[in-house]
Amino acid sequence: MPFKPPKAAGKAAEVGLEQRREFGRGGTPVGVARARDLAGGKNLSDSTVMRMHSFFSRHEVDKKGKGFYPGDEGYPSAGRIAWNLWGGEPGKKFARGARNKILARLKRAKG
Repeated sequence: MPFKPPKAAGKAAEVGLEQRREFGRGGTPVGVARARDLAGGKNLSDSTVMRMHSFFSRHEVDKKGKGFYPGDEGYPSAGRIAWNLWGGEPGKKFARGARNKILARLKRAKG
């Protein structure tokens, strides 16, 4: 069952793509592809949602790094740019909610 990401996640992804172009850092080819999907409002598969959730879980620590928040020295850090590529806070919230729906569906299917 595909999931439609929120427009706010797409806007964050657009910011990430702009930051990556401007500053020449942040994200991987997978992150850039995800940003293009989010910015384009594409429906996302279960596996993509699970990858998003995994990204945010692994990279929560980036928020503690230098340059993550506006006004910090070195803003935007590579970690912040990557965070934005994956949809920022709206993407994180979306991925968590969609993941929970996937897990509930799988649990129901198992009986």
